[in-house]
Amino acid sequence: MDKPIETDALIIGAGPVGLFQAFELGLLGIHSHIVDALPYAGGQCIELYPDKPIYDIPGTIATTGRQLVASLLEQLKPFKPQFHLNQQVNTLEKQADGRFLVTTSTKTTFLTKTIFIAAGVGAFQPKKLAIAGLDAFAGTQLFYHLDVEADYAGKQVTIVGSEETAVETAIQLANLPSSVESPKLTLLHRRDVFKAAPDKLETMRHLIAAGKLQLRIGQIAGFDEHDSQLKALQVTDVDGKTAQLPVDTLLVLQGLSPKLGPVADWGLDIERKQLKVDTEKFQTSEAGIFAVGDINTYPGKKKLILCGFHEAALASFAAAAIVFPDTPTLLQYTTTSTQLHQRLGVTHP
Repeated sequence: MDKPIETDALIIGAGPVGLFQAFELGLLGIHSHIVDALPYAGGQCIELYPDKPIYDIPGTIATTGRQLVASLLEQLKPFKPQFHLNQQVNTLEKQADGRFLVTTSTKTTFLTKTIFIAAGVGAFQPKKLAIAGLDAFAGTQLFYHLDVEADYAGKQVTIVGSEETAVETAIQLANLPSSVESPKLTLLHRRDVFKAAPDKLETMRHLIAAGKLQLRIGQIAGFDEHDSQLKALQVTDVDGKTAQLPVDTLLVLQGLSPKLGPVADWGLDIERKQLKVDTEKFQTSEAGIFAVGDINTYPGKKKLILCGFHEAALASFAAAAIVFPDTPTLLQYTTTSTQLHQRLGVTHP
């Protein structure tokens, strides 16, 4: 195992509250690393409502999940946190010096003074197909997220799912630039019922009518392979008839399910799958481990993004006392503080 990455703060979760946590830590001079199970930042905002309006972000009349995440990432740039995506934190061990040794699913290890659990309702895991042996093709022909850099030109691409992500992906791949050979697209679901915005559904139906997208109603009963390559899916229709569906790339976009995962095994006080915290520091039952956002619970808790932002601010000040034990943490204002301006890279004429 490689030498652990030493850091003052490790943030578990790259949703809006996790991103703002990194910003608040940065203001106090604390550098952070961020781990998330998804391959990109954004958490629930990107997965569940990327283009739906949000009206209760202070000072912002309306935004979307996608826009909010983009703004938070832009705000965070001066502090240059390091992201470790597409991996889940598995183990946590307290060390003799008070720090925590953390290991992820990709064997990345951290030695950190403080931990901030901002995992929302849990780590999002893709809903997989219950087809024995199919996962052998994961990462080569079977994918649970669209890779925008992958080459789909001219390939037999099957998208499984009925959620908005599946519909949007079908539309996106059907509208590749004219200079690119169009993939042979199939959208597969067990029923002709899809959950997406009306305009997206209308576009999907137009693509089907134009022959740019094939709609296949049925369920995967098995698959065919040759020379360790996935060649076709065995699809059973509503009449019980099974036929082959040739496939080069299989995108399974059936949505995500949140799981508390290994956090439940770390010995922290838990109430109804949420971490109990105080309302002064938003610290868990283990000193140095904080929980912010939807993952925590306390009297009067409200699951709102703006509440998570408040929790992140107070948790940062509590962490500063651990990271800088011999230096009092003063309350400074970004409006007037020269030190904060320096950290933010603000220049004045």
